[in-house]
Amino acid sequence: MQDGSAQQNPLLEQDGLPPFERIQAEHVVPAIKDLIARLETGLTLLEKDARPDWSTLERLTDLGEPLGFAWGVVNHLMGVRNSPELRKAHSEVQGDVVMISMRAAQSEPLYAALSALRNGPAWAALDAAQQRTVDKKILEARLSGMELKGAQRDRFNTIEQELSELETRFGNNVLDATKAWSMELTDKADVAGLPPSVLGMAAQAARGAGKPDATPENGPWRITLDVPSFSAFMRNAHRRDLREKIYRAFIARAASGETDNTPLMEKILALRTEKARLLGFDTFARLSLATKMAPGVDGVEKLLEELLRASRASAEKDLEELRALARKGIPGAPADGNVALWDVEFLSERLREERFNFTEEELRPYFPLPRVLDGLFALAERLFDVKVLRADGQAPVWHKDVMFFLIQDGDGNQIASFYLDPYSRPENKRGGAWADECVARRTLADGKVRLPVAYLACNQSAPVGNQPSLMTFREVETLFHEFGHGLQHMLTTVGYADVSGLRGIEWDAVELPSQFMENWCYHPETLMEMSRHVDTGAQLPKPLFEKLKAARTFRAGSMMLRQIYFARLDLELHHRFQPGPEQTIVDVQRRIAAHTTVLPPLAEDRFLCGFTHIFAGGYAAGYYSYKWAEVLSADAFSAFEEAGLGDPRTVKATGRRFRDTVLALGGSVHPLEVFTTFRGRSPTTEALLRHSGLVTG
Repeated sequence: MQDGSAQQNPLLEQDGLPPFERIQAEHVVPAIKDLIARLETGLTLLEKDARPDWSTLERLTDLGEPLGFAWGVVNHLMGVRNSPELRKAHSEVQGDVVMISMRAAQSEPLYAALSALRNGPAWAALDAAQQRTVDKKILEARLSGMELKGAQRDRFNTIEQELSELETRFGNNVLDATKAWSMELTDKADVAGLPPSVLGMAAQAARGAGKPDATPENGPWRITLDVPSFSAFMRNAHRRDLREKIYRAFIARAASGETDNTPLMEKILALRTEKARLLGFDTFARLSLATKMAPGVDGVEKLLEELLRASRASAEKDLEELRALARKGIPGAPADGNVALWDVEFLSERLREERFNFTEEELRPYFPLPRVLDGLFALAERLFDVKVLRADGQAPVWHKDVMFFLIQDGDGNQIASFYLDPYSRPENKRGGAWADECVARRTLADGKVRLPVAYLACNQSAPVGNQPSLMTFREVETLFHEFGHGLQHMLTTVGYADVSGLRGIEWDAVELPSQFMENWCYHPETLMEMSRHVDTGAQLPKPLFEKLKAARTFRAGSMMLRQIYFARLDLELHHRFQPGPEQTIVDVQRRIAAHTTVLPPLAEDRFLCGFTHIFAGGYAAGYYSYKWAEVLSADAFSAFEEAGLGDPRTVKATGRRFRDTVLALGGSVHPLEVFTTFRGRSPTTEALLRHSGLVTG
């Protein structure tokens, strides 16, 4: 039964799905303050009655969920419906949320009860998932400053509060800087090389910016730093000077003026180091890896070095091929072969067209979003025996373009649901793509199961005119990737909230299902099923598929080297970098780039000012996770290859085993154990290098 305040404030409505259509910025502060007060009261009562048994953890979960749910909704809206009013409200209570979280994590009575449970007679009666939950809770408490006293604890709490505020400001600055820059083009010569779909997108952006008469044929055309616009221009525009202009703008995002993230980066790194040392770690990287699958910094660097050795020569060859192509004198290329950074994407696309005789634009009409979704969901049914049903109108949404879906098991029982927010909205939606939880699966006290609900967000090209969104193949891969994350959240069978779905999984293993799903984009049956020409309904021609498949390893060395560059830079900043006059963050970037790039960044490159992954997105000292998990995902997919991709029975059996391990167990079992249970052995890099074309066999 909800009280009057809940009826007035939609963020206090805790039954069912969030009422997005009624949630406004004005609701945030009173709701969050109310829920913090309730949690504070509940914690005080629980501390007086904390017993060394499982019930203490269950009661703690019950207390924390109302605030966690509401704050999760607020943070979700910060990503998909950002506004100055919402930012102000978020900022006003963010520190309070951090402090109540610290209050719970640093509760001495609760820590004592859990420690006594861990070492007492009741421990043996807990199942493995419960034991892992308790162990994780104890470690979480230690890493939240539980064992610090007096001034050290006060300082730790201040750091946590400051970091939360700084990381939010960092992300907001990137969003603002991206939104603030645009380039309006009026001369047709300026857009030479841009395909019709990109011209349509650019004209639509111009109309949205106050040019109602803009058309794809005659302009004006608005190019922005939002990824769909930026990337399309860099790949296709013949005007080399304009590619240079937008490239320089992109690497300078949030690096000057009111949105300058430079001082924020320095503060964030310094505070993270201080936090780590308070907790007994010499670097933040060691603190970060204390909760990850990797055995330590040395183990991560060993993997990155192995991949670097396998990819560098290939990347150097890639660059020489671009130089040779440029010297052929194609429009838009430097005739002397002196390839600059703003030429790489353009020349790569031309080389791809020459070598494989197809363009990305040729593929677009074959991948309308509705058909891709049908193919993706058919694959999920074949592999995991689930059905995905469109259910628009059954859940409130935050934007008219958001879709809602139900997931049913093989017997027709609903087991999960998810939102899909597919299109780019640079005015109020952050860039990139992500998956997150709305509701976590949990077995309740009455034995009923609360079903999981996921958010999936992409930033692909929006529909133009009467046509559906026509996807680039990269956007198709991104959708499969995020759906993989969603499956791990939604197909979990774990009933304990702290280790259900995506919760409790070591960060460097969480990309396994997402990257695993990308492999299916190159599987003939799957690809043919999801490709239908938007006008004719024809399947993707087989010769075009073969070219697409052959192009999979195109510039694989360069792509891998790029990820190694980011991962090594992230690790260096969080492990060896010491702020001071001797070296700056830019100095570190240049030093790492010297070993991990074949075309060094510009002297004025400040891409780190827009690197939200490590400064605002949870990947601090963890960007290596993409490559770490890619090793796992490639090896996992090779299990299907070995079983026989052409045999529906073996595919289904292997898919069921994948569902029952990787997707079902969530954080209730260590990821290495999950992987070896599925695969029958420990992971190796062989499959990743083979799929990338960097080794044969």
